[in-house]
Amino acid sequence: MFNNFYKMKKNTYYQEKIILLKKKKNAIILAHYYQIPEIQDIADYIGDSLFLAQMANKTNADIIIFAGVHFMAETAKILNPSKKVIIPDLEAGCSLADSCKPKEFNDFIKKHPDHKVISYINCSAEIKALSDLICTSSNAVKMVNSFKRSEKIIFAPDKNLGNYINSITKRKMVLWNGSCEVHDLISTERIFQLKSENPNAKLIAHPECQAVILEFSDFIGSTTGLLDYIKKDVSTKYIVATETGIIHQMKKERPDKEFIIVPKNETCSCNDCEHMKKNTIEKLYTCMKNESPEIILSEDLIEKAKKPLLKMLELS
Repeated sequence: MFNNFYKMKKNTYYQEKIILLKKKKNAIILAHYYQIPEIQDIADYIGDSLFLAQMANKTNADIIIFAGVHFMAETAKILNPSKKVIIPDLEAGCSLADSCKPKEFNDFIKKHPDHKVISYINCSAEIKALSDLICTSSNAVKMVNSFKRSEKIIFAPDKNLGNYINSITKRKMVLWNGSCEVHDLISTERIFQLKSENPNAKLIAHPECQAVILEFSDFIGSTTGLLDYIKKDVSTKYIVATETGIIHQMKKERPDKEFIIVPKNETCSCNDCEHMKKNTIEKLYTCMKNESPEIILSEDLIEKAKKPLLKMLELS
């Protein structure tokens, strides 16, 4: 009891300090749905990768604090090269982005010289620079369909999302063999167990999940798509196959409903992204105070990576 009280007091202290710093420095906080609740609750904008990219592209703030992972902060910097972009923890990476190294991917492209390249936004700035177009999970189908059916496409880095888009669009995109460990390791056995224990619950899943999970899902969508679905749907109980952080917003939007996260294993009832959870409220305050760690990218890399990003934003 005392520990919880102390934690709440500490969180409130840092939240108040952060709010004052935002005004003083003309700063804006962009937070992904997978961040801890304490960060979500003081962010200026909370959303998925597409929405946060759009907000980064529109902001008049002098400093952008990206409460997310490294590739997200890079995206904000690419769209705002003259602004200072900082992140609470520089080590907050992404297993999916890490699965696609620039040199290996460049070699992969050379093996398919007549293909256009569509890269999921969950990749490094270097991979974006090698791409013709960027997409997010919420606009992937639209981005793919912006190309003529006669055009050959490489899709990277998420094979699960790529397989899902192929099934929707009836295309045969060449897929890079990458995946997000948060979604790829979700226990299929646990889903069937939860469905058995909660027969009236709907299974909703992120398209980064494996095909076998998507096949049995009642709804498939991006984090924003999942959130919008539970707001309008008539059901009262959901089994949620994505990262734990989205549950905070789901409970805020529909406190009358029940949400059950699908765990990766039997040791816990959560499915946390270890990288997303590296950001804490204390680290957020410290990075704002010191204006570091800062995202630094070369002008040449920014220029190359910006083109496919801006194309996505225009098509969106």
